[in-house]
Amino acid sequence: MSTTSFPPVPADRYEEYSSASTLSDMEIFIFPNLFYPLVLANLMSPRIWQWRADPWFANFSKLTPYRRIQRLKQYIMDHYAFNLDLETWGLTTQERELERFAPYMDRETISRSNALFGYEGDRFYFDLDIRRHFGLDKYTSDIIPYWKTETVEAMDAFQFLPGHENGAGECVSLSTLYAAALYILCDIPLEDIYLVATPLHSQNFVDLKEGILTNNRRLVTKNMWFNGTELSTKARRALENEQITIVAHCSGWVHAVYPQAGIDPAAYDHFQKRLRDFLNAEVSPEILFNFLRQNPERQRCFQIEHERFGRRRWLPAEKAYAYENSCPYKVSDRTRDKLLAEMDGDEFFPEPMTDRIPLNKFDDYFHHNHIDLAKEEDRQKLGREFTCYHDNTGEVIKELHAFCHLEPRWPDAAGAKTFRPGPRIDLPAGLTREQLIAALERQRQDNPMADLAFYVGRDLARTDLRPFFQAAIERSPVCIEATRTMDISMVVGRLREMANDSIYDETRAAQPDEVWNTRRGDGFEKALTLAAILHARQPQVAFTIRTDGENATLAFAEQVYTFPTRHTMSITLEWPIARDRD
Repeated sequence: MSTTSFPPVPADRYEEYSSASTLSDMEIFIFPNLFYPLVLANLMSPRIWQWRADPWFANFSKLTPYRRIQRLKQYIMDHYAFNLDLETWGLTTQERELERFAPYMDRETISRSNALFGYEGDRFYFDLDIRRHFGLDKYTSDIIPYWKTETVEAMDAFQFLPGHENGAGECVSLSTLYAAALYILCDIPLEDIYLVATPLHSQNFVDLKEGILTNNRRLVTKNMWFNGTELSTKARRALENEQITIVAHCSGWVHAVYPQAGIDPAAYDHFQKRLRDFLNAEVSPEILFNFLRQNPERQRCFQIEHERFGRRRWLPAEKAYAYENSCPYKVSDRTRDKLLAEMDGDEFFPEPMTDRIPLNKFDDYFHHNHIDLAKEEDRQKLGREFTCYHDNTGEVIKELHAFCHLEPRWPDAAGAKTFRPGPRIDLPAGLTREQLIAALERQRQDNPMADLAFYVGRDLARTDLRPFFQAAIERSPVCIEATRTMDISMVVGRLREMANDSIYDETRAAQPDEVWNTRRGDGFEKALTLAAILHARQPQVAFTIRTDGENATLAFAEQVYTFPTRHTMSITLEWPIARDRD
């Protein structure tokens, strides 16, 4: 099969190791052991380490951890876009993937939990039409997209795709990029970073101060979580309305479906407490005003009293909130008077509106009354202050309670998990890249996440090549579809025209669809891409790919195709693959 001498992957874990090369959303859902290794693969990559030479990170060590994270956020905002083009990595079929995953999870469980197989979330998502929002609504038949996750190299390579100027990635890609960058650039210990996946989103919780959530390219602090802005409302959406499917940590993971969990239970308990604290706040004037910002339909119940030219005047609350969009001041904080002073006088009424509640009274009310919305008595007490003719007071208090207090739907909510933690990933802060790779090498024999990291990183020198090869030949729909109408000589010509430059460094390699999308690849990668295309046309033909340090050669049906390669390893790949070795 291969002249590389790395021990073969056990037969019972072959599919998991092969999935490490393609990292689709559904593969990570079925094999949660793949989630954290993407962080580790990015940690081993030279790419993020090179960021430290950028002037943007000069004198970084003099900043507080929080300021470092804020500067990192801006760097990611400037260099990466959020990519939600579901067809970037091609299409497959539900039936094909369900058959592939049948030994690991039944159809009903997959369709109930994964967005590509019909999941739509709770009532909120039906109202939002979430499948249309994500572009999933057009996949009503058996055809579904390969919703793949990218390594940092594949994210950077988006700059070579039409319509892109910088890197890009979907939510899992961005969350794992953030996790690696937080360690490398901000010296945040891996123990303080938790990866949180729901069926339609992925984000991180960083255990620093009150906590920080990464949300695609942005960051969300506790204050931002409760500020009621449109951005914060979107950031809240996943945890408010979805089941947490996976929590991954350097100590392991817990999954909503699987009964056994490998995460350290003490670390998981700590995470739950910290996230609960982040998602809950005591009601106060500012929280009430922020709640109204997020719920404009409730603003019609309120008015704001304000003195203008020595006389009391009253303003409909919705007028003040609308004006926030055109100035730096807010209804909810100490800048309220400045906001109202900028507004035209004809917006105000000379007398209070009898059917509206004066918001100003809550500045004093919460100073003298401690309200715990978890208590029915306190909810009724506060409700007596909401004398509004437009809305049901009970509904308003209920919505305010939901705004202030969120209990996530944890992976173990349906029943107790059996925690069987194994060895955690041990990478102390302050390691160099070389020391980090050496540490993971030492840990991979006893820690599956450390071992899988080398497969996620496509390191040909440190892995059994069969899973990578299998993924390349069987799960590369982009190059196959793009060349469907071409004859083979045209396909070979297109490959030879591409830049002889891999998006990966050193002994690592791209998958065929990465080659085709970016229009570049090393000779070995081009031979692999051609093999995937030819195999799709003639699946019964056996073939061989070899490298000799100078050239990569594909021998297929008595034809030989040669491409120059930078890989100095001697590699031999033969199809069909012998998968029964253990």
